[in-house]
Amino acid sequence: MGADARLIAAAAALGLACGPAWANERTAFVEANILGIFYHELGHALIDLLEMPVYGQEEDAADVLSILLIDLLYEEDAALDLAYHVSDGFWTEAIERAEDGDEIAFWGVHGPDEQRFYNTVCLFYGGNPDSRDDFAADMGLPEERAETCPDEYDLAYDSWGVVLDEITGSGDSFELVIDPDHADTLTAQLMIEEIAAMNDDFILPETLLVRIESCGEANAFYDPYYAEIIMCAEFEPYLAEIAEQW
Repeated sequence: MGADARLIAAAAALGLACGPAWANERTAFVEANILGIFYHELGHALIDLLEMPVYGQEEDAADVLSILLIDLLYEEDAALDLAYHVSDGFWTEAIERAEDGDEIAFWGVHGPDEQRFYNTVCLFYGGNPDSRDDFAADMGLPEERAETCPDEYDLAYDSWGVVLDEITGSGDSFELVIDPDHADTLTAQLMIEEIAAMNDDFILPETLLVRIESCGEANAFYDPYYAEIIMCAEFEPYLAEIAEQW
């Protein structure tokens, strides 16, 4: 099943109206950011399981893989919608932080949301600059940064592309476990389709478990001890809440 078809199927499973943007804009925002964070955590998993060297911040490397997968796995219209919403996710969190009066955690392992926003916009634009001028303009990408984005994309592709080529194949590397309390959520429906597609596309040196469960916080993370990605059930309602700011 194609990547955009996976999203349509997930929306249909929940009884949502399926148009060109899969569902309404708020639902599309939630879907895109669930997938974006999953791809980010997959980056951490691959770095661990493949024992990859990381030259720089691992969080930045995981962000790069997330937007690369959106660019590589999806048809252009679907990729564009995802890129808009994932970028908006970073910007919305930056606005929320500012409104709450919280300071930027420069000591943290993640870059500031504003910088993650521009990095995401730049990388996606750089993947197809001839067709994504409107995207760059809509997202306010400064011209001086836009000039470097194709080179930034090429560098990212040269780095992660080799890794993705090495694991391309079909198997049963990805396993999904869903807490029964969260089986009817959008997260669960998306992950069912996504894990099936991952098993069609990639084969890993060992099984990667993806678990949907309550964590007590709106988060997602990779646990290297158990080789599993935890998609916290609280993340979906959090995204729905910040989508209300639109």
